[in-house]
Amino acid sequence: MFLRKRRPFAGFATLLLALAAAGAAVAGDWRPLPDDRLLVIDTSRGRMVVALQPELAPRAVERILRLSREGVYDGLLFHRVIPGFVAQTGNPDNRDGGVSALPDLDPEFTFRVPEGAFTPVRRSAEGAEGFIGLSPVMTDGRGRGWGAYCAGVAGMGRQEGIRTANSEIFFMFAPARRLDHDYTVWGRLAHGAGVLSAITAGEPPANPDRMIRVRPSSDLPEAERPRLEMMDPAGPAFARRIAEARRARGADLGLCDLEVPVRSRP
Repeated sequence: MFLRKRRPFAGFATLLLALAAAGAAVAGDWRPLPDDRLLVIDTSRGRMVVALQPELAPRAVERILRLSREGVYDGLLFHRVIPGFVAQTGNPDNRDGGVSALPDLDPEFTFRVPEGAFTPVRRSAEGAEGFIGLSPVMTDGRGRGWGAYCAGVAGMGRQEGIRTANSEIFFMFAPARRLDHDYTVWGRLAHGAGVLSAITAGEPPANPDRMIRVRPSSDLPEAERPRLEMMDPAGPAFARRIAEARRARGADLGLCDLEVPVRSRP
C-alpha cells in the first residue's frame, strides 16, 4: 500500500482527564449503533467492531460488505503494521499489491454531506469540523465533506494510482491528516482499540496476526451480535465533553483530540 511512515502521535492523558471530569451522561444522551452499520472482525488478538459510514463512501462500504460475506477476508494477515501509524490487511496474497477478483474502485475522497447527518463541533470561515456518526469529518461550508484521518479511522488501501483501491483496508493507530483527500475513509473503530494496539508490528511481521473471520453484524445470529451504543454528538453530554476539552486544550484543541464515546448497551 502506498503509505509513508509517520512519527508516533503523542498521548492524550491531559485531555482524557478533563473529559472524565465532564460528568456522567444520562440514558437519553445515547443511541444504538444499528446492526446493519457494524462490521465484526474476529482477529487472533480478539474482536474489533467497526462502525460503517456509507455516507462517506458508499461504494467502499458495499465492497467491504460483499468481500466479508464471500469470505475473502477470512484468514488474511495483518501484513504491514507500523506502530504510531497504521495496521494494514485485506490483501488476498497477504502482501502489498494483492487484490480481489473484483474491479478496482474509484476514489471516494470527498462526498456530499447528507442533510441532518453532520454534527459540527467547530466552525470557521473555511467550513466546519465535526462528526457523521463516529467518523470525524471536515466540511467546506458548501455542502462537501471529507473524512479526517484520526486514530481509529478505517481507510481503503491502494497502490500509487488513486483508482487502485480494491480489497485492502487499514486502521489508524494515530492521526495522520496528510492522508485526508487522498485515501477513502469508510468507517471508524467502535470497539476493540486494545485489540488493534496489540497487533504484532512489522513490515511484514515475523509472526503476523490475522483476521480469523469478518462478518456484517446483521448476518450474525442475534445473540452473537455486539450490542453497542454511541453518545449522541448533538446531545448535551457531548457538548459538555467538548467544553471541557476546550478548557483543557484551548486553541490547541483539534478534531482528532475528540472522540464520540461508545459503550455496551444495557
